[in-house]
Amino acid sequence: MAEKELKEGTLGFLVKDGKVWLAIKARHIGAGRWNGYGGGIESGDKNLEDCLKREIRDESGVEISPNGFEPVAIIDFHNTKTDGRIFVAKIHVYLVRNWKGDPIETEEMKSPILFDFKDLPLDRMMPADKYWLPLILEGKKLLAEFHYGPMQLELLREGKIQIVTALPGENTREFKLH
Repeated sequence: MAEKELKEGTLGFLVKDGKVWLAIKARHIGAGRWNGYGGGIESGDKNLEDCLKREIRDESGVEISPNGFEPVAIIDFHNTKTDGRIFVAKIHVYLVRNWKGDPIETEEMKSPILFDFKDLPLDRMMPADKYWLPLILEGKKLLAEFHYGPMQLELLREGKIQIVTALPGENTREFKLH
């Protein structure tokens, strides 16, 4: 499998009443693991909102309602490739609270299930998720950094998490691409 270098992207979690929809990634980083919905910015995306809406629609079949989401984290994932080179993927994480429809299985995301916040399959998610996902589901906002080994199978060292009151650029309605 070719190693993709994602520079910037979004990750959205569909949440309601103390529960979150997760699905199993079918390919790329995290294949075979439970995850939220997201991916990299594409040429047709004008901003991060466009990327988030497109990725969630493509991967889950649901449409995010206008203003139905909020940014909750920016995480820099330092990824080591199998040849030793490192690239950083800046991922903008959102909680989506208002959408139309229920998630369906798609080519990229299989078996969507609604999990209680207190019963997340953290041991079957990406290794860093257990450190930051519960915090955002508790209502915290954060800036974080994690260092992964090849194919993002393991963390190389302890991550850094900073709890913040607001994310950079959050007070502007449009979240610009970096």
